[in-house]
Amino acid sequence: MLAERPKRWPLAALAAIGLALVGAPFAFGMFSRAPRGAHMITSFAPYMTNRRLDGFQSDLRYIDGGVLGGQAAVRALDAAGGAKATARFPEFVTFERQWSAIDPDMTAMLDTIQANIGNFRAVAALPSFRLFPLFFVIPGAIVLLLVGLAWFRPGRWPAIRWVLAVVGVGLVLAPVAFQMFSRAPKGARMVSAFTTIETRARVERIQIYFSDIASGQGTVELELIPALRHAGLGTRQIDSTYPGLTTLDAQWVHVLNDMTPMIGAMSDNVTNYQAVAALPSFRLFPWFFVLPGLFIIAFVAVTSPRRRSDDAPVPRDPEFSKPLNEGVT
Repeated sequence: MLAERPKRWPLAALAAIGLALVGAPFAFGMFSRAPRGAHMITSFAPYMTNRRLDGFQSDLRYIDGGVLGGQAAVRALDAAGGAKATARFPEFVTFERQWSAIDPDMTAMLDTIQANIGNFRAVAALPSFRLFPLFFVIPGAIVLLLVGLAWFRPGRWPAIRWVLAVVGVGLVLAPVAFQMFSRAPKGARMVSAFTTIETRARVERIQIYFSDIASGQGTVELELIPALRHAGLGTRQIDSTYPGLTTLDAQWVHVLNDMTPMIGAMSDNVTNYQAVAALPSFRLFPWFFVLPGLFIIAFVAVTSPRRRSDDAPVPRDPEFSKPLNEGVT
């Protein structure tokens, strides 16, 4: 009775590929890092739109207009007599100096984030990060199961080869189906761009900025505008002469409600970003599927069955082409 047995070395190579697929998520810490990435994507999604980021840029313009209006108001109050601004409005003078550093830093940060909206959308369009470890483990486990079955049940090797080939083709096509060759490099660019933004030091600096801005706005509302009224200016005159000052005062609650959640999301996701950044580059992820798939297909293709007979073949005499164990008469 004849049985088909696969060659051993391709079978060992297939087992190695299966082990590599199963082990990759553990080696890369994906079971803990990938869910953090999924949480970060969900948290950032409300803010990664042009409309929302344009709104943040408008918030900065309101604050800048308030600073410029405050400068003009202080000069006018100085000209009207009395103590110098440094003595009368020290908090505003301090905030004016702080704003000269805050404005370019915050603007550059928002510009960087806005430039990566397309990259963020590409990453968000991929399957959930929570599933990525399973995309390695499941096909790897299937390969190992099939190799083990082929080892102990060699007669089933012809059917097993076809199933292995299907697994290999699936691994090759998965990045194509998920558009990973275009989306993954965009994700890598986003992760790189956020290196200087999504850090604990940067977030804490932004939180200090916001505290400074709140203090400056308090000076505008509680000191500068009342001083202008005390100098004899009515509400309409203040509005027309110092529009930036009154606009900041009117928009402050909106600015506060707009920017506070974004700063909170940045703070909450520092460790999540670090987990994502610790993964291999997104550019490599398509090849983590394609290369094992191609190797599986190649090893299956070169593994032609090796026949084994339960009874050894009968040797024949090459001269007479008849069995040597036949009797001679």
